[in-house]
Amino acid sequence: MLRFISRRLLQSVFVMLAVSLLAFVLFRFVGDPIAQMVGQETSIEDQERLRDSMGLNDPVITQYTRFVTNLVTGEFGYSYRTRQPIGEMILDRMPATLELGAVSLLISLIVGIPAGIYTALRRDGFIANSLLIVTLIGVSVPTFVIGIFLIYVFGVQLGWLPTFGRGDVVALGWWKTGFLTLDSLRSLLLPALTLGIYQLTLTMRLVRSEMQEVLKTDYIKFATARGINKRTLHFNHALRNTLVPVVTIIGLQFGGIIAFSIVTESVYQWPGMGLLFLDSIRYVDIPVMSVYLVLIALMFVIINLIVDLLYFVIDPRVRLSSRGGSH
Repeated sequence: MLRFISRRLLQSVFVMLAVSLLAFVLFRFVGDPIAQMVGQETSIEDQERLRDSMGLNDPVITQYTRFVTNLVTGEFGYSYRTRQPIGEMILDRMPATLELGAVSLLISLIVGIPAGIYTALRRDGFIANSLLIVTLIGVSVPTFVIGIFLIYVFGVQLGWLPTFGRGDVVALGWWKTGFLTLDSLRSLLLPALTLGIYQLTLTMRLVRSEMQEVLKTDYIKFATARGINKRTLHFNHALRNTLVPVVTIIGLQFGGIIAFSIVTESVYQWPGMGLLFLDSIRYVDIPVMSVYLVLIALMFVIINLIVDLLYFVIDPRVRLSSRGGSH
């Protein structure tokens, strides 16, 4: 177990170094931040003094070393546009994105897993085939189109739900939650559905595929021959083994929801980290863009590590292969 964790942690360190290098190099070519920070009347000399004070004229190696050191110590620097600490900006936007992602994932699991089980057990049924057609449409249609459609139907035509913003929130320390007010819950529903529909289709199709494979295995056939009733067979034996690979996908889905919530937050003007990232691109706010990319990568790394540990616990084959590798 310790060897397994150590190997995963070492891999995570190399991944984060690679991502930090990519973030540092990539955003050096999106534009000149000085041109965005000063007006046309600012002289060349003043621009150069500002560039020196911000360390933009330092050697590239020095800038990268300073960038990584600041990230490790939690000193994310200041926004070029607002001059606010980036850490405070991220913390202010993080609750909105995490709550949106959590509700979207919950929707995908509550609907996707039962639908996947049903379509696996009723492969030739009319309802099962209809669900597969609907999920194919859900996978094919872009997220922003789904968002605009939901806004038009439930916001414009029916007028049931708000179409932008987060509504009223309650501050619990630094965390501003929207789960405690009806206005915020109503504002959350449409973006959560928009973000969760794509993940729902993936969950359903994965559960369906895995359960069909499990139902074909020999031990299921032997259990059927022994006379075990179908309910016990399907839910106590087949479903338990079906959910082993689903655990991995669920973890990656949550990371994907957080990372790719940018489009949904833009459509609904949801005040999360994704919208902050889009604003930083618009104003060439390089420090914010770099920190956002590194934090999203760190989130993926942590989720992957947790999923690997859960996989290690629930699947004996992983433990056996790890012990065999250690010998």
